[in-house]
Amino acid sequence: MNDIVKAIILGIVEGITEFLPISSTGHLIIMNRFVDFIGSFAYLFDIVIQLGAILSVVVYFWNRLNPFSAAKGPAERKETLDLWKKTVIGVIPAMGIGLLAGSYVKEHLFNPITVAAALIIGGLALIWLEMRRKESSINSIAALTYTSAFIIGIIQCIAMVPGTSRSAATIIGAMLLGASRIVAAEFSFFLAIPTMFAASAYSLLKADVALTADRVLVLGVGFAVSFVVALLVIAGFMRFISRRNFIPFGYYRIILGAAVLCYFLLAK
Repeated sequence: MNDIVKAIILGIVEGITEFLPISSTGHLIIMNRFVDFIGSFAYLFDIVIQLGAILSVVVYFWNRLNPFSAAKGPAERKETLDLWKKTVIGVIPAMGIGLLAGSYVKEHLFNPITVAAALIIGGLALIWLEMRRKESSINSIAALTYTSAFIIGIIQCIAMVPGTSRSAATIIGAMLLGASRIVAAEFSFFLAIPTMFAASAYSLLKADVALTADRVLVLGVGFAVSFVVALLVIAGFMRFISRRNFIPFGYYRIILGAAVLCYFLLAK
């Protein structure tokens, strides 16, 4: 299997999983092993395709995110700026804890067994959350307080453990605080922008990989595929949760986690 084919496969996996509560990092760790795409360049590749997925959020929510749109009045501009303030407040915990613990996590926790355990635990958490579901008290981003945004940011830090899912952690955190599924998902998307840009920029600065023309092509293909697939998935995901709950994602996580655990334990 050549690297372009691997780039397409991994770009699709990243695009599908990045914003669903099923852990894109966990899926990439597993898929990288299956397609034999590991090493320093593979690590850089994973960062680049995550950037493609982030760009899809900016494009999909551009009207909501752009405070300078001529179509917006003063009240709408203020609401957009408040959204950005809450997003920045929410990302502060991840930036602090990420700088302190990022290297340790990558060195000790990036393995299939940790991913499998985190997938199962997160799946159980999603199912429990939906089964105890109460009436939502936060039905818009505007109703989300700055304190709540900061608490969700703290909960997001759990996602440093691969397999947890940044999306799942933030959605669970927001819903525990009373947010509706739509608000929880939207704030998870918005929080992803600075969180993942900061983490990706930091990782890119530390990356020590020689880039040839072939490697640049591989990165470009992965980035483009991830962007397109993620854009389609975001649209479908928002339609899905407007009618359904997160329980199917919980069962998927448990089944996948159990399968991964069995496979790698038996492989030993």
